[in-house]
Amino acid sequence: MTAPHDADPAVTTSSAARVLLIDDHALVRDGMRMHLTLQPGLEVVGEADDGEAALAWLAAAEAGRMPDLVITDIGMRGMGGIALAGALHDRYPELAVLIVSMHDNLEYVRQAIRAGARGYVLKDAPADELLAAIQAVLAGRVFYSARIARGMAAQAVSPLDALTPRERDILHGIGRGQANKDIAVQLGVSVRTVETHRLNLKRKLGIEGRAELVKYAVQQLGLDVEGG
Repeated sequence: MTAPHDADPAVTTSSAARVLLIDDHALVRDGMRMHLTLQPGLEVVGEADDGEAALAWLAAAEAGRMPDLVITDIGMRGMGGIALAGALHDRYPELAVLIVSMHDNLEYVRQAIRAGARGYVLKDAPADELLAAIQAVLAGRVFYSARIARGMAAQAVSPLDALTPRERDILHGIGRGQANKDIAVQLGVSVRTVETHRLNLKRKLGIEGRAELVKYAVQQLGLDVEGG
């Protein structure tokens, strides 16, 4: 594991969406950084070559340098991308995670999304697909490469499969009519964390209102509300 490092501050702008790149191949990172820094509204603020280095970078980052988006490979020495997505989802639930991988195995995709990644793009996808994925996940939506999306549609994957274990726990509490404060106490997290997960649930499930989210939770999780 090599030490993570900051990008050249000369190419960053304060109003752009901040990106942290993670891949154990320096040439891949170089190519992606060069491509992204040419895009208006994006700045690469740091890089790391595995999940552990990425977590160290984040722990040391100043508030103004914290990224809005992490782009990571799956297969790396040390902590891989799926484990990293899970760790980021627990520690930084507001942080968007996009997987960029050579693997089109749908089980990898499901594991990544369940871990907390918001998108999955193949490394051989067109450059405009990567940019579309970045825009989507920064807006809170889920994005798959076209080939991945076709495979997921063919298998009729349920929206519930895109939820992380923590999101399922919170959806369960919502279905039982619990307030954010009560859910936070039950799960041992902050109210702000619950609010962030609730917002992510609405985005992932395409649900706007509170009542609709409660109804969805009751129906999809088979909750017996009266029985507690």
